[in-house]
Amino acid sequence: MINKLSMKHLKVGDIAPPFSAKNELGEKISLSDFQGKRVVLYFYPKDNTPGCTTQACNIRDNYESILDQNIVILGASADDQTRHQKFIEKFDLPFPLISDVDKELLNLYGVWGEKKFMGKIYDGIHRTTFVLDESHTIIGIIDKPKNKMHTEEILALYQTVK
Repeated sequence: MINKLSMKHLKVGDIAPPFSAKNELGEKISLSDFQGKRVVLYFYPKDNTPGCTTQACNIRDNYESILDQNIVILGASADDQTRHQKFIEKFDLPFPLISDVDKELLNLYGVWGEKKFMGKIYDGIHRTTFVLDESHTIIGIIDKPKNKMHTEEILALYQTVK
């Protein structure tokens, strides 16, 4: 079990930690691939669960307004590539999903750690979204995003830093 104290706590103003990981197709994806672009890196617990599906579909349904703002969306969870592929196909998601079965990216961004549900304590992914500017400085962190309104939360953060 990962101690909460060992979780890295990123904050607004920090440069986002660089990473390379594999997407749903097994292709390497790196933060540096998106130099000069705004990037939203959202971490979610599990493909095909109600909250995660609502969140992903909200982004999908508002994807044009996201692209209009020169924003790249990257989803990430500990699900494997096959599960990500099925999730993307089932819900017609237009953005890549990072597969982090080894939890390296989850730990790098400090979103893996102790959780409580129905009186049980376990390790899991804390639903968190990192909103980055063009230089990949963190301009906002959305803890526990509103799944049905996630795109609005993201766009509102970009509006406040124009």
